[in-house]
Amino acid sequence: MGGGSADVAAGARVRVILLGPPGAGKGTQAGRLAAERGIARISTGDMLRDAIAHGTPLGQQAAPIMEKGGLVPDELLIGLIEERIHRPDCAQGYILDGFPRTLRQAEGLESMEGGDGTTSFVIFDVEVPRPELLRRLSGRRWCPTCQATYHVESNPPTRPGLCDWDSTPLIQREDDKESAVAQRLAEYDKRTAPLIEYYSGRSRFHRIDGNRSVDVVFGELNGLLGVCR
Repeated sequence: MGGGSADVAAGARVRVILLGPPGAGKGTQAGRLAAERGIARISTGDMLRDAIAHGTPLGQQAAPIMEKGGLVPDELLIGLIEERIHRPDCAQGYILDGFPRTLRQAEGLESMEGGDGTTSFVIFDVEVPRPELLRRLSGRRWCPTCQATYHVESNPPTRPGLCDWDSTPLIQREDDKESAVAQRLAEYDKRTAPLIEYYSGRSRFHRIDGNRSVDVVFGELNGLLGVCR
């Protein structure tokens, strides 16, 4: 664990950065925290997949990169996030899931927030052992219709291979296949892990053991955020 209390003054704009490798559970925790705190969850992964599904110019650029497990260029993501955080639903704050992933993206975030914007961020680094990450990622299955996510071991659908909500056949996303998973984790080690050093000296930086139950991890994250009303 790192730092002391992450309490945010009453009425302050709540801004959270969730760091951690693919498969650490950031998406699940970001969704729960956003609902609990009444603020926006911003997932670059979801935004990119939506762009790919709709064939937007950004999606056309990102698709071949993501299929190989690579990282989308910094400038594309910085522009995507800058537009997103200025929407009305971010007025009270937001949780960033999947951004920043590089030092360049972190610098872009500071710039778009008006200088050293990270001073008012609460930063969580969710840590999970590599074998567990591989198990989590390679076992994930996804519904292309409603976006529901399952896992063949820990969260299987009621009927094998079919979504519980709409009976759509589940798929394994290209970036969750074994070769792409290995590449994603290698990219994380090379380009994203240096962010830990970049942020670790800040007073609101916290290391979180993500190799525990979802509820236990959520309880710690929510508790560290303190009073954010």
